[in-house]
Amino acid sequence: MNRPDETNASADFLLDARGVSRELDAYVVGIAFGREGRSCILGTGDGAFHLARLEGDWTRVEGHAGAVLALCPDGKDGALSGGDDGRLLRVSSEGELSEIARYGSKWIDHVAAHESGLRAAAVGKAVHVLDAKGGALKSLAHPSTVAGLAFDPKGKRVAASHYNGASLWFVGAKEDKPRLLEWKGSHGILAISPDGTHVVTAMQENALHGWRLADGQHMRMSGYPAKTRSISFTAKGRWLATSGAESIVLWPFFGGGPMGKAPTELAGGDGVICTQVAAHPQHEVVAAGFEDGLVLIAEIASGKVVPVAAPGHGGVSALAWNPAGTHLAFGTDKGFAGLLDLSKR
Repeated sequence: MNRPDETNASADFLLDARGVSRELDAYVVGIAFGREGRSCILGTGDGAFHLARLEGDWTRVEGHAGAVLALCPDGKDGALSGGDDGRLLRVSSEGELSEIARYGSKWIDHVAAHESGLRAAAVGKAVHVLDAKGGALKSLAHPSTVAGLAFDPKGKRVAASHYNGASLWFVGAKEDKPRLLEWKGSHGILAISPDGTHVVTAMQENALHGWRLADGQHMRMSGYPAKTRSISFTAKGRWLATSGAESIVLWPFFGGGPMGKAPTELAGGDGVICTQVAAHPQHEVVAAGFEDGLVLIAEIASGKVVPVAAPGHGGVSALAWNPAGTHLAFGTDKGFAGLLDLSKR
């Protein structure tokens, strides 16, 4: 299944027909659609936030005194952001900025939030857990710098990756003692499956590692030509979509997989590395961005590929769906950004 290229007529790219684009003049670090269903917020390397709209102007909100390092949807509304100024910020769906916490001169490399209102911020070796009002609940210490962070679907546990594995903590535990998921090496970004049964990390050496929580079974997923910087489970957890190859690599998490099973590959074929993936929140469909700027959508069952945005605007550095799966946004390392309405007409 070959990927489309810019020789296609521009009308073939959905961005031209169903979206808008802007030049933001700074690296797009992350994108968060608010859970309230109205807001799309992009965070950039110059510390600013951009409220993207399909109709009308995009609003720029000055945020961090430095770069946005991490961005995620906040509990109920807007987005949560960590920066290299040590501040944990919240941007509302209306563009109102508030400071949730401040951690001195230390960088906030990763943030996570649950719809219950719980928040987590990774600062060096510590994960700080906060409540919906911004109150500090606990600080969880790790053996090395935290490189990935996620709440489980129910918000009962928070997982952090670090050197030689990951730690899984019960947020409400009176005594903080993690379940250690051990595997030698440097572990980066982290994802928990939608049913809470698996934890997966991307490793330094162009491979993924996973743990089945029921019995601690290890899962090794390797063979990537480049480092995996983006991973995303499909809505029901049947597939794990990953970047780091010349195609979208999908590992099966059903029927006993992914152990002993080959991955499915979509939209590859011409040597350009996939840099970002985002699984659709409802259907077995994956959006992907590549290092040449191409953005596309692929249907897993049929392999059908729909081109979204043409190459040529920098490598895709951020990609996200809204909760309803009707809107898709992307950004690149050169500051180009797009927002599309993919709802039925």
